[in-house]
Amino acid sequence: MNYKIAICDDSEADRRYIASLAAGWAANAGHTLQTRLFTSAESFLFCYAEEKDYDILLLDIEMGPMDGVTMAKKLRQENDAVQIVFITGYSDYISEGYDVAALHYLMKPVREEKLRSVLDRAARELSKNEKILNLELGGEVIRIPIYQIRYAEVFGNYVTVHAQDDYTVKMTLGRLEQELDERFYRVGRSALVNLTQISRVSRTEIRLGDGTLIPLPRGAYEGINRAIIKRG
Repeated sequence: MNYKIAICDDSEADRRYIASLAAGWAANAGHTLQTRLFTSAESFLFCYAEEKDYDILLLDIEMGPMDGVTMAKKLRQENDAVQIVFITGYSDYISEGYDVAALHYLMKPVREEKLRSVLDRAARELSKNEKILNLELGGEVIRIPIYQIRYAEVFGNYVTVHAQDDYTVKMTLGRLEQELDERFYRVGRSALVNLTQISRVSRTEIRLGDGTLIPLPRGAYEGINRAIIKRG
């Protein structure tokens, strides 16, 4: 496979070290890699405005004036597919990953075998983004990339799929669940939620990254948290 990777770190030594490890991973796995190095969050966003086809972002957190988490939040406003891996010398930021659906955190100094494992996982996640849900609607077939689906909810005999647009079709939630993959979790009888879209979970509701609130049935809190941890 061909992958485009951005490495964003204000340390030249760290940038080049991570780039060499990524190149070794690609050669070992038989992938073709296009790698761009950036010295700051601002320089990446400037480039991203013209080149939005990055697959994986290896991102240092402690940069200034814009830190890596802030940059990732800006990126997530329009890109749900890019795999974000934070690289940091501190564990204090790990809770921030909820907000940007970070794939993983790597602690400095980065170990080669750990980075290779994370990049393997990123490649698997990217392959999932190629999956398509086909919905028959109004005499035509609508093709929706599964990764774009935030959640789905049922009303009577109809299900509304919330992606970049909303689509309401006559089908059961159970049938839709069979069409999706392990990224989706069944919330009681009324909804399916994309685990990668979740930013917060309380005992009464799920909050998605776009601010959507989904009621959480009584007794469902532990189950969805286990699903998030298992996927993580």
